[in-house]
Amino acid sequence: MNYDLSQIPDRTAKPRQNGITMVMDKGLSVREVEDMLSVSHTHIDIVKLGWATSFVTPDLDKKLDVYRSANVPFYFGGTLFEAFVVRNQFEDFRRLIDKYKLQYAEVSDGSVEMPADEKCEYIRTLAKQVTVLSEVGSKDEEKIIPPYKWIRLMRAELEAGAWKVIGEAREAGNVGLFRASGEVRQGLVEEILTEIPNEKILWEAPQKAQQVWFVKLLGANVNLGNIASNDIIPLETIRLGLRGDTFTHFLDQETQKKWKL
Repeated sequence: MNYDLSQIPDRTAKPRQNGITMVMDKGLSVREVEDMLSVSHTHIDIVKLGWATSFVTPDLDKKLDVYRSANVPFYFGGTLFEAFVVRNQFEDFRRLIDKYKLQYAEVSDGSVEMPADEKCEYIRTLAKQVTVLSEVGSKDEEKIIPPYKWIRLMRAELEAGAWKVIGEAREAGNVGLFRASGEVRQGLVEEILTEIPNEKILWEAPQKAQQVWFVKLLGANVNLGNIASNDIIPLETIRLGLRGDTFTHFLDQETQKKWKL
């Protein structure tokens, strides 16, 4: 930090297991990645090249080299995994991981109907090759998954070898964990947390109000994903109680009483 302030919550240090910020790259140019990393690399834990953007992004190798030079790991989105699987090209997907020296892979079934056992088998296979994140939830806003099923799927995928399970929200934050308006399905989240440890979940939360909600519920070191490139530093201020939305959250009672907060 550039100067001292008291009553700031402790943040875990990179490389960290908790307090992760996963950033969404939706097709940034090489120059845009360089600019983003120049100010935000200390706050970025993982970058996801969203859905299948890696298939059409020009100068992909140059861009990935910029991430590598900053020691920022990256992976390709879960929809790309699904695109390979539905085309019976899973082994090609595995070769793609090796070709681009990916450290992570995402297994999801947000766009296809995939039996849970089959999904877990993909996780087990890929976990021998890379660190796996598995995504739970549908991209179809009409498909409402009951809490007990979220819990059952998350538990099974963690047991199969997933490092973290991702709570689906899409890049817009309007499905899965959230209503179409972006409002958090509070009961769903709270019920999931009765069975699945918070540190094992990465919550997709692209909207500021969603990020604030999770920080207030679970603290500065909650795992958050699908963060836009221009929201990385703003999110860090939310985590530290240095934005209006969380300004009082980490202040002690004496300070709050003195200032009538």
